[in-house]
Amino acid sequence: MKQPLHRRQPTQSNPRVQRTRNRVLAVARDLLPQVGPAGLTYALLAEQADVTRQTLYRHWPTRAALLFDLILEGPDLGTYPEPGNDVGDVATAWLKSLRAGVSVPVVRTAALAVAAQADHDPDSARALVHISEDRHSGFNRLLEPSGIQISEDEFTLLYGPVLARLFLDRGQVTDTFIDTVVTQWLTTLQHANTPQE
Repeated sequence: MKQPLHRRQPTQSNPRVQRTRNRVLAVARDLLPQVGPAGLTYALLAEQADVTRQTLYRHWPTRAALLFDLILEGPDLGTYPEPGNDVGDVATAWLKSLRAGVSVPVVRTAALAVAAQADHDPDSARALVHISEDRHSGFNRLLEPSGIQISEDEFTLLYGPVLARLFLDRGQVTDTFIDTVVTQWLTTLQHANTPQE
């Protein structure tokens, strides 16, 4: 998120600033599933976190910036995979981690809100792009030991079915579903990388 020039950036290395930021995020995590994105106003958040609205605007100049941090700084569920040589194993572990992450109510609510606002809110659109880039580069870091790096389109083909099942179908993402997605995805990758005669 680009910071407006007239706003003073908080010093993230300052422990007091970091504690305030962490407290506000914790309060926002509690409030968002209860009140929804529209109800998570800076007035309510400032009151509940015992900070000024000016403090909130210094850390998050837009609500999209706040939602972005709620998504990327979700709780550590201990499910994020380690880098590996086997592309299928890494993809399977990554999709299970994605499933765990979006099962957290605040992450799910924030992600849906940012996606819903992206068509009419440039900050939300930028946040979506940044989230996608962050996840794509993170996945490629996991694949480094395999010597394979995947394109943005190939990455979308991996996670797209899982998000469609969760958010559009409102269905369950079982381990069997993830295994099927990864098997199909690996077939697509092999086909794309096979030289055409």
